[in-house]
Amino acid sequence: MKLQAILCLLLQLNFELSSCTHVRVIPGSTLELPCLSFQTDFNEAAITWKFNGKDISVQLPDSITVKKNGLYLSISPVTAANEGEYLCLLKENNMEIIRTYNVTVDALIGYTIRVTEGSTLHLPCNFPPSSQVSANALWYKDTVAGKRTQLNLLDESTGDDARVELLYPLDHDQTILLRDTVMEDAGVYNCESAEGEKLSTVYIIVEVAPTPVPYSCRGFMTPWEPCQDKNSRTGEPMLQESMTEFSIKLYSYLRESNPSGNLLFSPISISGALSHLLLGARDDTRRAIERAVCVPHDFHCVHFQMKKLREKLASSLQMASQIYYNPQLNLSESFTNQSIQFYEAEPTRLLENSEENAQMINSWVANKTNNNIKQLVDSVSPTTQLILLNAVSFSGQWKVKFDQKPKKGLFTKLNGDLVKVPLLYHQKYLAAMTYVTELKAQVARFALTGDSSLYILLPRSNTVTDLQRVEDKMTDTAVRQMIEHMKTTSSQHVEVTLPQIKLDFQPDMNILIKKLGLSSLFEGANLCGLNSEEKLVLDDAKHRAFLALNQQGVEAGAVTAMAFSRSFPSFSALRPFIMLLWSDQANVPLFIGRVTDP
Repeated sequence: MKLQAILCLLLQLNFELSSCTHVRVIPGSTLELPCLSFQTDFNEAAITWKFNGKDISVQLPDSITVKKNGLYLSISPVTAANEGEYLCLLKENNMEIIRTYNVTVDALIGYTIRVTEGSTLHLPCNFPPSSQVSANALWYKDTVAGKRTQLNLLDESTGDDARVELLYPLDHDQTILLRDTVMEDAGVYNCESAEGEKLSTVYIIVEVAPTPVPYSCRGFMTPWEPCQDKNSRTGEPMLQESMTEFSIKLYSYLRESNPSGNLLFSPISISGALSHLLLGARDDTRRAIERAVCVPHDFHCVHFQMKKLREKLASSLQMASQIYYNPQLNLSESFTNQSIQFYEAEPTRLLENSEENAQMINSWVANKTNNNIKQLVDSVSPTTQLILLNAVSFSGQWKVKFDQKPKKGLFTKLNGDLVKVPLLYHQKYLAAMTYVTELKAQVARFALTGDSSLYILLPRSNTVTDLQRVEDKMTDTAVRQMIEHMKTTSSQHVEVTLPQIKLDFQPDMNILIKKLGLSSLFEGANLCGLNSEEKLVLDDAKHRAFLALNQQGVEAGAVTAMAFSRSFPSFSALRPFIMLLWSDQANVPLFIGRVTDP
């Protein structure tokens, strides 16, 4: 009945504007058609309803009923057979009133979303995976008389108060966010490409909101439960699998918004930061973060295992995760203690001055990353409640040195352009190399100090198509199978040519967090384990990763200066490639990157 009332209200708002009202509904819904568009009293009126010219007042079809002596016609459930023209004829004394509806039953509506007033909802839309995204999609809302209005999507000039926001500009995912839903938002929405190709249709039903419940953290203030089985043999491999799955999921999201440029991120750092926040998350927010980082629900030992993992990696990976918060907030003692216990990070109060806050945060980051990353934030808003930060730097070196003599070569970019780059070259490098059919890529493994390996995945050519073919096949299962296969592949003498690179990359963490299904962090999440007095809102999230490939090494015993013939295979990464920095000791990915322009 709520749906009926809504449709009735929407229709009544527009009846007086048109003698013929166009109504679009989906199969299975309930539709109520008023005979009049205004309130009056016709006690003695004779009312006749016709459907496609046939009088149905005498014998009603099964799905149609007449209410209030014919003043309303109700159709439930709506089927394709109900599509057509409905006419209401009202006669009283010498007066005659006619009301006409054209009803379209749309079976092509891809999504039906039922929400309550005040909700925030996502309207899904996607470009085909194979298409190139050169312009954002256009969103429209259907109105009466077959017309429609275009939605004004939020951009930088619109301000933060706009209710409609395009979440991922110039991305294959063209989902929009609709905040603070009102009754008038009910209806049909269409997403189309700039060329007019229909991509998605969404039918929104808005219901009256229940009486709001005052915010309370009652029942959610207990500390994170202890790890009962610290010696379990399943905890560590569970986290390893989750980390790989999370890594590939992040890579797929990043390549959607950056299909051809350089990429670099540290999944272990982002996972560590979100796990840190998970300490204070409760109820739906806890489950959302667990899903985001790919750990099973109620994996009580996740923080204990994250601590063990960080300790294993301490010799080669500098990792920093921290939470800064508004001094007006009273963080719970249990969160502060567990933050120190598991993440060696004591939550820090923000200062009063924005410039001082930025300097404090950047100095901390530089200290934690051996000055490889000196700036993570430009400014801090005075209204900030909570900031989640992370930064990483890897310092592993080649176990076998490359030639020290300077050498340059030409790197072929995706568009065919050639760029001169300094090289890492060895005529007879001992490395594991093979062609991995499942990934459609030539793969080489290079041993590094810190018990780590660098894997380079080389597509068959420098074309975008071949690069994307490899990326499409990079599932978490395929990557783990590749790692296991390469561990058993015998090393051989290979002529190796790699470009010297220095990547410093800062992905948009706010968009990544939304793609991970954590938009609620920006709207007001259940972080009662962190602060029990008021809802906290995540204002900003940052991630910055740095990685360099150069000639430095720590061992020289396996290197000779002799010249050899070209009877051995070669591995030349002088075209776009994907790289995976993997901890052999911890069996998790540390960095994933893509080099298309060194």
